[in-house]
Amino acid sequence: MTPREIVKETVAFRRPPYVPWSFGFTKEAREKLETHYGTTDLEPHLRNHIVGLGDGIGFFEDLGNDRYRDVFGVIWNRTIDKDIGNVEGQVLPEPTLSGYTLPDPRHPRFFADIPEKLERYGDRYRLFSIGFSLFERAWTLRGLENLYMDILENPQFVHELLNAIADYNIAQVRKALEYDIDAVYFGDDWGQQHGLLIGYPLWKEFIYPVIKRMYSVVRDAGKTVFIHSCGDVDELFDDLVSIGLGVFNPFQPEVMDVEQTMKQYAGKLAFWGGVSTQRTLPYGTPEQVRQEVRKMLQLGRNGGYILSPAHAVEGDVPLENLLALIDEAHAQSE
Repeated sequence: MTPREIVKETVAFRRPPYVPWSFGFTKEAREKLETHYGTTDLEPHLRNHIVGLGDGIGFFEDLGNDRYRDVFGVIWNRTIDKDIGNVEGQVLPEPTLSGYTLPDPRHPRFFADIPEKLERYGDRYRLFSIGFSLFERAWTLRGLENLYMDILENPQFVHELLNAIADYNIAQVRKALEYDIDAVYFGDDWGQQHGLLIGYPLWKEFIYPVIKRMYSVVRDAGKTVFIHSCGDVDELFDDLVSIGLGVFNPFQPEVMDVEQTMKQYAGKLAFWGGVSTQRTLPYGTPEQVRQEVRKMLQLGRNGGYILSPAHAVEGDVPLENLLALIDEAHAQSE
């Protein structure tokens, strides 16, 4: 079976010949592996089962002095976080969309690399990504504190803003569906280490109806919905399954019981992640990393699980632990 077929079997909750994997790394961690392998092309060494299409973070204009502007006009300061950065200022200083135009969701830059990637990685599962896909995009434009206040003081504006972002996403998804993709991946953090960022009643009022509309476009096309949401969000799983979510990432063992959750949602929701990036990978021994990977592989042997660290691996992870992670994933398929 090809990697693409194995992931399809996995997300359909059919037992695959082995558990598929797909790893991501921050700039610092990637540089460690590039130095070790002596190349910037890590894919032959990683052998990931998923090929990412589109751009999960967005396209940026280098403004100098570690500042970058994305296509929505948001300025990101990367003096500390070298991968994405921290937002500076507000594109929407007032609670109105008057005078602001969202970028073109069908611009060729979002799709330009798809033919080449499908040619090079045609045997992999094809995942089209949209990062900052709703709540995160709203707060990057308005400012997090301002958006929190708007939810209470200007709720109609928040509904308008979220639906405008959803319209943008849906237009981009419809264009992506012209290609032979398997799934769409929406990135949108809703959780913190303990609990939701805005609480369940507000999430249900503001976020749920909008993502239901977005997910339906993917599901109606016969494709699988993936989402990424950091934090303690398992209280949302029943709602998300009810509107068609197929795969959840990053599945953090620091904030939820991964074993119990996999059992509870077996046959209903697949998971991608699960290996600790807060404890085991940065602070464990290589053998402890191997043990945790083996545990996750055992839990996922009947399908419904894609092996990965709980987030893009950070630069504080020792090279030996990175290699232990990769080696254990490869060992089960050899």
